[in-house]
Amino acid sequence: MSDATVGEAKLGTRAPLTYATLLGVLGVVYGDIGTSPLYSMRAALLHFNSDGLERWEILGVLSMIIWSLILVVTVKYVFIVVRADNKGEGGILALMALAQRASHTERGRKMVAIVGIAGAALFFGDGVITPAISVLSAVEGLKVISPTLEHLVVPISVAVLCGLFFVQYRGTGLVGAVFGPITILWFGAIGLLGLVEVLRAPEVLAALSPHYAVQFAVTYKMAAFIALGSVVLAVTGAEALYADMGHFGRRPIQLAWLWFVLPALALNYLGQGGLLLTDGAALESPFYLLAPDWFRLPLVVLATAATIIASQAMISGAYSIARQCIQLGFMPRLVVRHTSETEEGQIYMPQVNFAIFAGVIVLVLAFRTSDSLAAAYGLAVTGTFVATSTLAGLVFRRRFGWPLPLVVAVFVPLFLLDLGFFLSNVLKVPDGGYVPLLLGIFIFAAMLTWRRGRDLLASRLRQDSLPLRSYIARLPQSRTIRVPGTAVFMTSNAELVPNALLHNLKHNKVLHERVLFVTVNTEDVPVAERRRTVEELAPGIHRVSLCYGFQETPNIPKELESLREVGVEFNPMQSSYFLGRETLVASAVPKMAGWQQWLYAIMARNSVPATEFFRIPSDRVVELGVRVAI
Repeated sequence: MSDATVGEAKLGTRAPLTYATLLGVLGVVYGDIGTSPLYSMRAALLHFNSDGLERWEILGVLSMIIWSLILVVTVKYVFIVVRADNKGEGGILALMALAQRASHTERGRKMVAIVGIAGAALFFGDGVITPAISVLSAVEGLKVISPTLEHLVVPISVAVLCGLFFVQYRGTGLVGAVFGPITILWFGAIGLLGLVEVLRAPEVLAALSPHYAVQFAVTYKMAAFIALGSVVLAVTGAEALYADMGHFGRRPIQLAWLWFVLPALALNYLGQGGLLLTDGAALESPFYLLAPDWFRLPLVVLATAATIIASQAMISGAYSIARQCIQLGFMPRLVVRHTSETEEGQIYMPQVNFAIFAGVIVLVLAFRTSDSLAAAYGLAVTGTFVATSTLAGLVFRRRFGWPLPLVVAVFVPLFLLDLGFFLSNVLKVPDGGYVPLLLGIFIFAAMLTWRRGRDLLASRLRQDSLPLRSYIARLPQSRTIRVPGTAVFMTSNAELVPNALLHNLKHNKVLHERVLFVTVNTEDVPVAERRRTVEELAPGIHRVSLCYGFQETPNIPKELESLREVGVEFNPMQSSYFLGRETLVASAVPKMAGWQQWLYAIMARNSVPATEFFRIPSDRVVELGVRVAI
């Protein structure tokens, strides 16, 4: 039988530009950055409030916020970075895959992987802080309504967060329909509140000139640099523009930002600035004090709903990034449950959900106010900014062929701006910035350890294995008893004999009449264009290579049933799956540090069994163990 290849390309198609698409963009992409006005203006100006706020100080900080939105979000992400899509998909890991293809050396690809892993690790740190600070800042509006309600802020915040995380198993599809309308109402409300105050104090429009930002930086120098750590809170969530591009496409994201989100945010910030120009005491809560008394309680409810949406977007993003890490070999297998029968991207990962939930609740109980959490917020997201700028510069130079002078002119200023934001947040480490830093370092070390352990394991198995094709050719067919049914041997290397086959022949001395050697490969694209390749090695013996993208979840039985299309008989009820279970032990000369061996062993023990991850029926599995020294 000749080689046969079956499978259609599953390229992601982009939804047409419709009202529903724009509604989805507003509900999913802009929830995080849309709730930044709750706390960012106040956090930035608190640095200069010891002796009262001067007019030019308010205009200077406001100008820095406005121009951060323009330079970081609009110029960098909306106009430039979104062009670096990996077959329609965005995000730090998709960008890492593009940059690795553009690297010409193994050393270069390793360096790119380190930058991408670091960005992903910091993303998880950001994912823990976002729900905590967002919900806290919204519920703190109760203090503006009545100071006697302050004691309810933390309990209500914990209750809201518990409800949010406990319903994750139901999937985002059930509540996604209401996200867009609520977000439209949110942006409309904050834009209108800001516009009213701008009309009362039109002199605040002077902050649109970068002159005030430059004057502020020149005058305050180090203090202005420190303030950058709070100014960046206004652009948190910008990475979602790129990460969620695969769901909606580039154009809807760009149009929603330019024509709706950016004007609403700018008007609200300008409104807060105008309020502070007329009443410096409003720094207590410039966002909520924009609203008239009768509207503050409804605004608290609306803000809480908006922060739930922002948190949901971050949680869903954490699921997606975690699955990509698993597929690319940087994390052990975790439980991935699909919550929709039609949408591949709607998933629920209980281990990830519990880890984020535990971290969020600890942060709320430990910091108790959004002002305190603001000191911890920013380091993770700015670290991801730096990683994105670094990888994007490489991709635009080597993959898209931009001239070097153009790359330098565009990306060096953006990189320096991101680096300034990051370094200013490093100064906040003693005040709480250590939280995302420690989380990021731990996740980074865990991902590198897992990848290193898997590489060492694969290398050792290659040393101890035999070439598959030559082994099948020498297989003594006449002496081996062929029994009815199909044996499926799962193997990570399609060219080598699986240990499970050797153990089966050694102990059972039989070979099934139909044998399939199945290898699952993950490509550095979101969705694999070619699903499977089938090759006949001997009568009744076939090698099957299955390809998946990093956004897909394997389903081995489903793919094997479709082998009938190429003339390979497969009966699920007469098939057995043979898997090798490796028990790792330390070699005489260990190739990993002691703490890495310990960490790898823990992750390996808690990894989801291959049967569950590949959706293999557990009652049809035979596991054969082997000890491997690394």
